[in-house]
Amino acid sequence: MGTPECITHEHEVLIIGAGGAGLRAAIEAASTGVNVGVVCKSLLGKAHTVMAEGGMAASMGNVDDRDNWRVHFSDTMRGGQYLNNWRMAQLHAQQAADRVRELESWGALFDRTRDGKILQRNFGGHKYPRLAHVGDRTGLEMIRTLQDHGIHQGIKFYMEYTVLELLTDGGRIAGAVGYDREKGRFHVWKAPAIVMATGGIGRAFKITSNSWEYTGDGHALAYRAGAELKDMEFVQFHPTGMVWPPSVRGILVTEGVRGEGGVLRNSEGRRFMFDDIPDLYKDQTATDPEEGWRYVTGDKNAMRPPELLTRDHVARCIVREIREGRGSPHGGVYLDIAWIKEKMGKAEAHIRKKLPSMYHQFKQLAGVDITKDAMEVGPTTHYAMGGVNVDGETQMSTVPGLFACGEVAAGLHGANRLGGNSLSDLVVFGKLAGEHAVKWAQAHPTPTLDQGQIQGVCRAALEPLERDTGESPYEIQSSLQEMMQAKVGIVRTESEMEQAVVSIAALKTKAANTSVPGNIEYNPGWHTAVDLPNLMVVSEAVARCGMDRKESRGAHFREDHPSKEPSHANHNTIVSRGGDGEMKVERRTIPKMPDDLAGIIKEMG
Repeated sequence: MGTPECITHEHEVLIIGAGGAGLRAAIEAASTGVNVGVVCKSLLGKAHTVMAEGGMAASMGNVDDRDNWRVHFSDTMRGGQYLNNWRMAQLHAQQAADRVRELESWGALFDRTRDGKILQRNFGGHKYPRLAHVGDRTGLEMIRTLQDHGIHQGIKFYMEYTVLELLTDGGRIAGAVGYDREKGRFHVWKAPAIVMATGGIGRAFKITSNSWEYTGDGHALAYRAGAELKDMEFVQFHPTGMVWPPSVRGILVTEGVRGEGGVLRNSEGRRFMFDDIPDLYKDQTATDPEEGWRYVTGDKNAMRPPELLTRDHVARCIVREIREGRGSPHGGVYLDIAWIKEKMGKAEAHIRKKLPSMYHQFKQLAGVDITKDAMEVGPTTHYAMGGVNVDGETQMSTVPGLFACGEVAAGLHGANRLGGNSLSDLVVFGKLAGEHAVKWAQAHPTPTLDQGQIQGVCRAALEPLERDTGESPYEIQSSLQEMMQAKVGIVRTESEMEQAVVSIAALKTKAANTSVPGNIEYNPGWHTAVDLPNLMVVSEAVARCGMDRKESRGAHFREDHPSKEPSHANHNTIVSRGGDGEMKVERRTIPKMPDDLAGIIKEMG
């Protein structure tokens, strides 16, 4: 095997990922005048952020003036079962509104109230209407705005590139090595500071709302470079994804449908969510469920339907209905927004105005008119609360010079993310990561690249193309996804997760012996083979962390341990790479919350 040729680039700050978090980090870093590069796996504008439809959570108080950052902080902590990084939850609640107004100043066109303020809608787990939105296309508007603003900042973009490995120098970040997906040429980026903004891990599962890029690259790259991962057991299954036809199974149906009045019914036509309202949320004065909007939370002036309980709870209720034979013909349940025409006097035009993307999505992909008929929906793998363990203030990982923000970073959401917190998470912590990456790069400007490490990475990447016989990367990926869906999905048990770990070990062996026909150019089989090691890392981390947390909390539900366990109430699950290359799992106590923040939690009940 010869020595692969590499093209070298130098930047002061390198950002991997060009979604909302990566673009906001790039804009912040470039605003200081440093040399910024952004590497993205797909084309600019194709980031998964565009799939976030419902809105971005920020306590602006435009619809209900009782809302403020303290309520938002309390809601986020409660939704996360208090496993959140409380400092991140505080910063997020305090800064989200400013980030929304900033996007507006850069050209974002939010829906408005009658008096011209940014309109906000109800969403699961939020006490007041809090989600600033653009119909059901909020993520798309965010990306459009950030791109339009960012392209004038002198940022260098590398589109359709895959990063293979991070490079280190004496334990700190020195750069990255990867290749362009079109021609297969290898590239090296020398940079003293790298910001990970690569999104999630959904492609480790068979049914997911996530696009093809979400193969856990950032998690795995950081892990192999020596960074810690945190709380990987907490994978959010969005309650409502499309279930029919099979070609679109898993595609997201925004929570905004339920926020605008959509209700869940089983095959008997019954609103089953009233069967299982946690005591914490019950409104003992509610009488007739079909009244529509008199329901849950202790605040009689902030009632919400049970369809807007936390996502983990709604997803499990849907699974219960399907398992007990009350599901729809294609293995889901019914989500009905059409009922508001008769019961609430809302015309078809109102539904199409509020949910234009959903109307077209179902019309074109499933042949269903949501203004007239119910949608078939079911849970879909959606979001990873766990990720790279970062400092709450700076977003730096446990590897000096390596930062992370957005879905790839852990901390803000704890055991379960509230809907809408993801979009504001991107811009709040994208800004902070970009800011602190610049400070680090300026203080540590000249890393040294290890040419031996670079050549080793490139040669390993080429091996699947040089084998005449071996395993099919597509078959390995499919086997992994099927197994993770079945054994580490919404409902988990010890024995099934143990089986998953054994299966992952066997699939790892196969993945090390893949064979791909063709050459290095335009070769999707090779891309799949390169992704496999990353999928193995995140899948093993989810399974091992799930085994270690012997309780049910947030998005992690153990059928063999269905209750919360007090001994697990105050620790995060930490994953690191041992000296022998094996994955280590440990429990780490969460630092004590300051008295002022604890007082807010107590005050809010």
